Amino acid sequence: MSKLADKVQQDLVEAIDNDDLVLPTLPEVALQIRRAAEDPEISVSTLSKVIGRDTALSARLIKVVNSPLLRATQEVTDLHTAITRLGVNYSSNLAIGLVMEQIFHARSEVVEKKMRDVWRKSLEVAGISYALCRSYSQLKPDQAALGGLVHQIGVLPILTYAEDHYELLADPVSLNHVIEHIHPLLGDKLLKVWDFPEKLALVPGQYLNLQRDSTKLDYIDLVQVATLYCHKGTDHPLARIDVSEVPAFKKLGIDLDDEVLCCDLEESRSLLY
Repeated sequence: MSKLADKVQQDLVEAIDNDDLVLPTLPEVALQIRRAAEDPEISVSTLSKVIGRDTALSARLIKVVNSPLLRATQEVTDLHTAITRLGVNYSSNLAIGLVMEQIFHARSEVVEKKMRDVWRKSLEVAGISYALCRSYSQLKPDQAALGGLVHQIGVLPILTYAEDHYELLADPVSLNHVIEHIHPLLGDKLLKVWDFPEKLALVPGQYLNLQRDSTKLDYIDLVQVATLYCHKGTDHPLARIDVSEVPAFKKLGIDLDDEVLCCDLEESRSLLY
């Protein structure tokens, strides 16, 4: 590891431990959606009003409802029908996840591109986590999708830090090294600050622990399998993992050589674009 990467890593860990790192806040609309969704009696109309305040978000939800994975016989064109079709829980969790795209903004072109890459990968992992959960588990697909959307959220504060430290921005090898080693720790921290439920708040810190063997299938397993699937056939180190040895794969009981499965997952990969 370069001296720069080493120093930055030490500085960031220290800042995290001392609560000195400025963490992004969850957008107001996400907080409003969460508050609304906590009411067990909430109606589709009430949630429509809350989500409808954000026109870009409304458009994204309608687009998801019309995607291949969820496509109905008739095209959905309004938010009320979209929420009815998705259900209040899924609409809320998906909306909270998609709102996070609003945090992915940068001052420099280098960081902007990096943020877009992270977000695109998060969308892919979310779509595949959703499909795996729906077809191969008793867990909630909306929670699995949200887990996928936030699994790399810890990259954000690092990129924000890099924008204020040009020497790190100018050294992509060191920047990538720092991201790789610190983002799980920061992601856990961020989701705890945002009051995410523990089953999701632990996803960033645990999804790369390929030896992890929970007593029963959970959202970390689903995000882990989705991540490994997304890197299949690339030159990324994760593509070289023998998935048959990964406990999460054993629990799901799937075979990545199954053409029907891969076809389904490929379709799900762009579910949230």
